[in-house]
Amino acid sequence: MPDPIITATGIHKTYDTGTVKVNALRGVDLTVERGEMVAIMGPSGCGKTTMLNCLSGLDEIDSGQVVIDGVVLHDLPDDERSDYRAYRMGFVFQLYNLLPVLSAVENVELPLLVSGTKPAESRKRSMDLLELVGLSDRAQHLPGELSGGQRQRVTIARALVNQPSIVWADEPTGDLDSETASDIMDLMCQLNAENGQSFVLVTHSDDVGRRAHRIVRMRDGEIVDNGNGKSP
Repeated sequence: MPDPIITATGIHKTYDTGTVKVNALRGVDLTVERGEMVAIMGPSGCGKTTMLNCLSGLDEIDSGQVVIDGVVLHDLPDDERSDYRAYRMGFVFQLYNLLPVLSAVENVELPLLVSGTKPAESRKRSMDLLELVGLSDRAQHLPGELSGGQRQRVTIARALVNQPSIVWADEPTGDLDSETASDIMDLMCQLNAENGQSFVLVTHSDDVGRRAHRIVRMRDGEIVDNGNGKSP
């Protein structure tokens, strides 16, 4: 029986540069099931990252509706939406977004400390996650002392530290060599299978796309193939 965790209907997003208006999303509809891993693919400039940002509430929408686990996301005030993202979502980005002056474990535990979790509990949960992603022996290393693949593993651990129901990943392997990228996808597929989080990935990589349960293809701000054999 279908159990959608993300339901987006009629999403429009326009950017006004001052001289021209760009229709980044043109009436996008998308449903993601609980526990599903979906890859969003398409040429550069087609609206992939814009869609991820709008679906996750990082960006405003012009019209339409995004429902996350029964919550109408863009009806929430800004502060409540920020809290919802912090507690219910995880984010993985191509360039890691790690604080260079903090160790791996300090980067992972930071969201917990900000949310008021006790330091001892924050440290234990963060160390458990670093062990899960194979980096317990690098916990005290600074990001600059880690390889690209190791930094991305720290980012994934940080994304999971609040036990989110959804993980959003924007080009999570885009800055990695093919072998390391495959290792990172192995890890995300393992976490998806074992923990049941839904993953929404933006990627240019066919290799990454093939590992997802479903590929959603975009062109010119529209979904042209939603990957389930039905017209979008």
